[in-house]
Amino acid sequence: MFPDRLHVRIRRTRSVQPHLPYAETDLTDMCTIAPLHTQLLKWIGNKQRFAPEIVAAFPRQFATYREPFLGSGAVLASLAPDKGVGSDVFKPLIEIWQALKADPELPVGWYEERWKQSQRDGKDVGYEAVKASYNRFPNGPDLLYLCRTCYGGVVRFRKTDGYMSTPCGPHKPVSPTAFRKRAQEWHRRLRHVDFVLADYQQAMAAAKPGDLIYCDPPYVDTQAILYGAQSFSIRRLLEVITDCKNRGVYVALSIDGTKRSGEKICDVPIPGGLFESDVSINCGRSMLRRFQMHGQTLEREVVADRLLLTYTPGAD
Repeated sequence: MFPDRLHVRIRRTRSVQPHLPYAETDLTDMCTIAPLHTQLLKWIGNKQRFAPEIVAAFPRQFATYREPFLGSGAVLASLAPDKGVGSDVFKPLIEIWQALKADPELPVGWYEERWKQSQRDGKDVGYEAVKASYNRFPNGPDLLYLCRTCYGGVVRFRKTDGYMSTPCGPHKPVSPTAFRKRAQEWHRRLRHVDFVLADYQQAMAAAKPGDLIYCDPPYVDTQAILYGAQSFSIRRLLEVITDCKNRGVYVALSIDGTKRSGEKICDVPIPGGLFESDVSINCGRSMLRRFQMHGQTLEREVVADRLLLTYTPGAD
């Protein structure tokens, strides 16, 4: 189904959880990841370009793959697991994913209707009409078009009333024909994934020994205004991860490692003993800062994610 595949070498020693039914003791293994060349949703913090690096740090075998902060679903779709659960507390977002799973023509139809409206009325006028519709009643069909068309994919909301405020972007939205091809590919990749409206604590509590959870929560310092992000404290999230580790669940956590938020260098304190490995992933320039700085130079805005693992993926 995916003829072009990217080979990613995973180097490991023995699993730190040898009692689990999915633990491995092989020294070196190769896994293959089908390259994912197109985005379904434009989304701040999208990990699509770095998904191979992230997946390379996953255990080679696990039971159910779970993403409790679903967002763009880039790592999920890159992995294309045999059994997975994607969840988020943001209802319009989950409406999109559930529709894609049920029938890719559903989100294609949503997108095409709004794209034609913008072709008829003009891109900016059409975009503002869809945004007004969304702000009257938040829903998946409008959100799909807005996140594909807004400035930089920075879907952001006012804290006071949830008003979606991002202006239209300068780029030309993809045609319905091109979007259909994307939707069909993503539908194939996610055919073994269930999508659930749930708080991250509920979603992570459902994990069983041998499952793998990949957490990509909103950045602590820079994403408080984004997409109706799940309300949580990083301290509470770390407590939930501790519980998962104690229950024999693998957890990988992406978190802001080094990046400038205004003049502040972000550095989240992590309790000792919780994570077995810490991997740095260079994510390039910050799109959110590009939006906030109105296109100014971003040389000082390089993002380096930390990928924290409750297990040891291996060593040379």
